[in-house]
Amino acid sequence: MEGLAFLGPAALYMISMTITPGPNNLMLTASGANYGYWRTLPHILGIMFGCLVLFSAIALGLGLLFERYPLFQMALKIAGSAYLLYLAWKIASAPPPDLSVRGTGRPLTFWQAAAFQFANPKAWVMGLALMAGFLPAGGNTWWNALMLAGFAELIALPCISLWAGFGMAIARYIRSPRSWRIFNVGMGAMTAACVVFILG
Repeated sequence: MEGLAFLGPAALYMISMTITPGPNNLMLTASGANYGYWRTLPHILGIMFGCLVLFSAIALGLGLLFERYPLFQMALKIAGSAYLLYLAWKIASAPPPDLSVRGTGRPLTFWQAAAFQFANPKAWVMGLALMAGFLPAGGNTWWNALMLAGFAELIALPCISLWAGFGMAIARYIRSPRSWRIFNVGMGAMTAACVVFILG
């Protein structure tokens, strides 16, 4: 059980990252508001699949560097933490999203959502920080990477699903720019707090 102790902090990190505003969640909110949850489900599953592939590729490509050059891992932790603090400030100061316009198109498809993760800076920094901060040093790197990436996506599923559900309610209930600003400040603070787990 001690070998799985890292899963607790990793879960807290993934919750704080995937439940906070970002490109994926804002798109899911808009999609939920426009199309409802079930039509948005392929978008949600595409995000999970894309991040699973991205996170695994990050770990398997950087795993040997981490073993041979411990300073590289520390440098990556520091760089990732600095970017997360910047991202937290951007989230906290973000203007309210405009969900008032309902489109007549169709939701993002599974493959479109999966491909988007490779261009999503938040997904990159999330994967880099996850693998740099929580990938176990011992054992089989391939197995550890796949287990951690899969576990991360299981944690992410209910968090990102909430945003599609929120979208359905937001269009009706959360119309105040002030309410959005308060929410964004809270989410920014949670994002900044995850630096403790990365550098800990």
